[in-house]
Amino acid sequence: MNDFSGKTVLITGASKGIGKAITLEFSKLNANVIAVSRTKKDLESLQKETSNAIEIWDEDITKNSFYEKISTLKKIDICINNAGMNKPKLIEDVDDETLDMMLNLNIRSVYKTSQAVTSIMKKNLGGVIINVTSQMGHVGSPKRSVYCLTKHAIEGLTKALAIELAEHNIRVCSIAPTFADTPMTRPMFEDKKFHDFVYNMIPLKKLVDVDDIVSGIIYLSSSSAKMITGTSLVIDGGWTAH
Repeated sequence: MNDFSGKTVLITGASKGIGKAITLEFSKLNANVIAVSRTKKDLESLQKETSNAIEIWDEDITKNSFYEKISTLKKIDICINNAGMNKPKLIEDVDDETLDMMLNLNIRSVYKTSQAVTSIMKKNLGGVIINVTSQMGHVGSPKRSVYCLTKHAIEGLTKALAIELAEHNIRVCSIAPTFADTPMTRPMFEDKKFHDFVYNMIPLKKLVDVDDIVSGIIYLSSSSAKMITGTSLVIDGGWTAH
């Protein structure tokens, strides 16, 4: 069993969905968790569910104040860049507000957060950065031109940083799931056309469980993955094998 005692883990988008599950698991594994979200109420609710004490930051990760707060920390061993968003639209329907919002959250905030934690990890002679991307960072799909753009960008960032930071014993990986079975996605699958499209694209004919994603992140964060960097763990039931 993995034990992250003494490790400090920073997780963005921590209060709901995949981020919440990641936070709960690291807490169970004795990590010192810093859970980041814009919603204090959700963070306080999460805090009550954890088996060990976690530190909560109600911060907007697109703001410089968040990166400045990171710089005050003495130690970060693992950074999970999990926060992100999507607004599926045909390219001609993508307005500037949607475009800028997604570029800012899905790309810029990941870059700036990685930049901030890298300085700390270098001082501590190592660390792990894991970017939660998507299978859409490896393929294309209708109504997801902006989302695919952002996730492809982070896959590229993952490779570039892995090479740049290897000499400092900092590993950088991504994890790229297909559609997960969550309360947020279930209403989407009430649309039969969308349901059939997704299941026809997944050879294993099932969605990803959140636990599958969490297990992948725990593995990549652990010493068992000490030689894994600059690559993406694709958990997609075979979608990208087409």
